[in-house]
Amino acid sequence: MSLDENIFQQPSNKLLAALPASDYQRLLPHLKLVSLEVPQILYEAGELITQVYFPNKAMVSIVTTMEDSSTVEVGIVSNEGMVGIPVILGNRITTTTSFVQISGAAMQMNADVLTAEFNRGEALQNLLLCYVQAVYSELA
Repeated sequence: MSLDENIFQQPSNKLLAALPASDYQRLLPHLKLVSLEVPQILYEAGELITQVYFPNKAMVSIVTTMEDSSTVEVGIVSNEGMVGIPVILGNRITTTTSFVQISGAAMQMNADVLTAEFNRGEALQNLLLCYVQAVYSELA
């Protein structure tokens, strides 16, 4: 088994790894292994989110721009989470900018697919809502 095949069989991303095997297998055809490189921008504030990312080894910074054009980091996502939370909260337009801080691999998924899977109301929805709550608690 090659390294790439192993990543698909045993996901490095903790959210994907926490899914029941049957749910993960249903998502698998929609996941694409991508390389994220510093200083790649995944989303700019105000952009439509078309892809979400589940980092494996990469680290992504989430920043907001202040009125004076300075930026403040409001979050960091690595293999414990996902980049693209607004998609599951019903808004595809991001208010923050997301860019790669540490290069590495991630699993990429079309935002429409994630929305459809989330709306099934099964384990993925529960897991992602718990993740959002954890992120919210961190910010609070």
